[in-house]
Amino acid sequence: MLQYIIWDVDPEIFRIGSWPVRWYGLLFAAGFLIGVQIMIHIFRTEKKPLSDTDSLLITVVISTILGARLGHFLFYEPYMFIQDPLYIITPPFNGLASHGGILGIIIGLWLYSHRRSSQTSGQTFLWVSDRICIVGALAGAFIRFGNLMNSEIFGKPTDVPWAFIFLRDHEFSQVPRHPTQLYESLSYLLLFMGLFWYWKNYRNQAASGTMLGISLIWVFGLRFVWEFFKENQVTFEDSMSLNMGQLLSIPAILFGLILLLRNFIRPASLIPVALVVQSSSLCYQCDYQAASPAYNKAYSSKCYDLITDKRLLKIRHFQDHTSSARKSASQLSSFT
Repeated sequence: MLQYIIWDVDPEIFRIGSWPVRWYGLLFAAGFLIGVQIMIHIFRTEKKPLSDTDSLLITVVISTILGARLGHFLFYEPYMFIQDPLYIITPPFNGLASHGGILGIIIGLWLYSHRRSSQTSGQTFLWVSDRICIVGALAGAFIRFGNLMNSEIFGKPTDVPWAFIFLRDHEFSQVPRHPTQLYESLSYLLLFMGLFWYWKNYRNQAASGTMLGISLIWVFGLRFVWEFFKENQVTFEDSMSLNMGQLLSIPAILFGLILLLRNFIRPASLIPVALVVQSSSLCYQCDYQAASPAYNKAYSSKCYDLITDKRLLKIRHFQDHTSSARKSASQLSSFT
């Protein structure tokens, strides 16, 4: 047992009267507060109104908590909406679902992007979402570390040297387990560093929605993997081949792929391919020239004229197509 990590951390740091200050709540709040400072830096760098960061913080905090709280009961305990609905909206607010939190943030950012100040300063939904993904990844790292401090959402039994024994766990047997909280926390931290580097170096060239797409694929792709190492959170998942966390991750991954494909496959990028394909059939008549040299010479002259006319026609056609594709792309960019 000495080769494993013995985890016996008290979730409470101290009490103020009867109100406990817990590691999870402190880390949850720290993730948002540090995220605000990062967003202020982003807004200042990109010359957006700094006053909007207060509204953005309030929007993200409220939408995260509401979405995560409602998502937990919607996905894992739907019977509580009928059995005890007051429990959902009253303290101590045990039970938060990350998928519900993401959905709540998406709705909140959509509403935020439709404010007058957001529209006049160019804070579109995808622009804001890309930047929120940076601070959201850091907040996710803090929150998952808070789960570790709470000795919750841990993994299945294992004999790896870095396994944790959660002495405060009274639901499962106290045996060495995967510290899946750390797996996810480190995943979020790596994503934060990668996104911040990408924003710092490529924010002016990147298409809107790129960082959002990368985040969805990274977070929920790894979440799908980490779920194989976790204990199920509710009993009904024991009879499922894929648990609820994995099933809810699939749509998020697909949405992320759609965003990246939308950004990297543009109509104008297909024009060179079409030019090659269509030029192969530009003068198919030349494949059936007559064997007579005299006739062949006259036919070649006629064929040359035909090629010239068709080439001019094709160039004109593709110039029009390119102009149309660029116009459509600019309209799409203004929409997003």
